Amino acid sequence: MSERPVIDTLQTALAPRIVARLDALAAISADPGAITRVYLSPEQARASALVLGWMREAGMTARIDAVGNVIGRLEGPVAGEPAVVIGSHLDTVRDAGRFDGPLGVVAGIECVAALVRTGVVLPFAIEVVGFADEEGTRFATTLIGSRALAGTLTPDVLDRSDADEITMGQALLSGGFDPNRIGEAARAPGTIRAYLELHIEQGPALERAGLAVGLVTAISGATRLAVTLTGEAGHAGTVAMAGRRDALAGAAECILAVEARCAPEPGLVGTVGTILAAPGAVNVIPGRVGFSLDLRAPDDRQRRIALADLAAAFADIAARRGLELERVVTHDAACAPCDPTLMAHLAAGIAAEGHPVLRLPSGAGHDGMAIAAIAPIAMLFVRCRGGISHHPDEFASGPDIEAGARVLLATLLRLAAEGT
Repeated sequence: MSERPVIDTLQTALAPRIVARLDALAAISADPGAITRVYLSPEQARASALVLGWMREAGMTARIDAVGNVIGRLEGPVAGEPAVVIGSHLDTVRDAGRFDGPLGVVAGIECVAALVRTGVVLPFAIEVVGFADEEGTRFATTLIGSRALAGTLTPDVLDRSDADEITMGQALLSGGFDPNRIGEAARAPGTIRAYLELHIEQGPALERAGLAVGLVTAISGATRLAVTLTGEAGHAGTVAMAGRRDALAGAAECILAVEARCAPEPGLVGTVGTILAAPGAVNVIPGRVGFSLDLRAPDDRQRRIALADLAAAFADIAARRGLELERVVTHDAACAPCDPTLMAHLAAGIAAEGHPVLRLPSGAGHDGMAIAAIAPIAMLFVRCRGGISHHPDEFASGPDIEAGARVLLATLLRLAAEGT
């Protein structure tokens, strides 16, 4: 089967309906004038119902699973056979943009609709999944929907509470779900032939290169630390500079060490996002400081080496300044390399649509990280203006969305032609 003739028969552009549906989802929000749609909220239930309708309109059977994932399926020649899954998420951060997550879901639905409209039957089932929670905004734990589908979501997550002290278990009950049945969302290995995710880049690489789409090589692994330096508080006016055990000055040196270690190395990024000094008075030397470290790289060995180097640097800084050092790992996730065969199909689809193939890692986490536990994954990035994401100014143009959707469709047809 050749993908070119099928795509050439599509007289109607894919992007206009995708954009219109993204606008419809953006109108469903907990915050007037902003986009906020968190897990197990009334807004999410409304969005899920809307997406269910679009899936059915496209010709799929559609359902909501035990954790709230919205799943549409276009059956292949043999019912119940493993499916190629197109997925992304429907939840948002607070005051979000409209493209992060929903773009991949809506584009997947539109690709299925195009296949049905042109009468093309692929030799495998296609599923489109709108994951219920990727961002972790409400319960401070990410990838709930995709981890549930991959069978790696553990029951202890049910005890996590939101800002109103409502546990996830209670929220599931309120939303009409049975918390004791979340395991029913899990798929067995072998039931998913391949997982494809289309997503805005959330960074500036494609814009700098002047390209509409890019091929993701891996989703970066991440380690997060809570670092505490303890020195000695004292009067800002009476304690001489020599011999001070200033915890904030030590933290400042540690933060600069992060920048110095990560800046020269491609793919490696380190971020100190929070810092808290105590006692926090203008005329008191800080005696205790805590700060966070988020370290990411597309290669686990690269990240581990950098982590060890920074641990040694922090220890040296603390020793020289007479400070006590404590480091606690709060998160550690391995990188998720994209499957070489699927990457080759995506690359061919990009080239067939007339675009140069730019390969780049994803510094942000995505649902594919969880699905990689049970199936080969691949990702396609769409350019976003200024690399801005998680912000109301997040934007992807209609032509770029069209390019991404057509590459996704071409990839499905290539998978069919190759018998993948």
